[in-house]
Amino acid sequence: MDRDRDRDRETGGAAAGAVIVDALELVSDPERAARFAGAAHRILAELVAGGAALGWVDPPGRDEVAQLLDGVVAAVRTGDAALRGAYLGDRLVGLGYWQRYARPTHRPHADLEKLAVAAGAHGLGLGRALTAALVEDARRAGIEVLTLDARGDNTGALRLYASLGFTEYGRLPRFVAVGERRYDKVFCMLDLRPPAPGDTP
Repeated sequence: MDRDRDRDRETGGAAAGAVIVDALELVSDPERAARFAGAAHRILAELVAGGAALGWVDPPGRDEVAQLLDGVVAAVRTGDAALRGAYLGDRLVGLGYWQRYARPTHRPHADLEKLAVAAGAHGLGLGRALTAALVEDARRAGIEVLTLDARGDNTGALRLYASLGFTEYGRLPRFVAVGERRYDKVFCMLDLRPPAPGDTP
């Protein structure tokens, strides 16, 4: 945990007294892994029930979230993903991850997914801390371009990503269907590659 705290100081991760923990610490033993999966399920299910744009229309089941996290952790172990959890004391209050693209021609790049902060912890800077830690993980892993997509009405998240250097590179108008409602799907990217020779700064 001390190693994680040191790294968090580098990335600005200790927002509002939170500790940003990496995946292998989160699942360091079966009991801790089960607690993490249960807490992650509660956060995701409550957010989706409240209308959050996390890819589900109805709150996901506990087994679905556990299976999702198992897949991400397996990818972390092979260097193909990063997963972070935000804790206030012993309480998980946020999580997020990125995964490399599966297509061989896209393997240098990764997609940031499922960034979520518990409703009661909004406004504490945890979304920024989690995203900054995940971006730093991507740099260390040699990711060239980190992408994400967000629902067009999720203006707070889009402002956050822009403040961290992500730029919008496209959108699909009225693409996301939630019942009868339609929202734009917004695509953003963060280019982590060093400037090519001859590029103007």
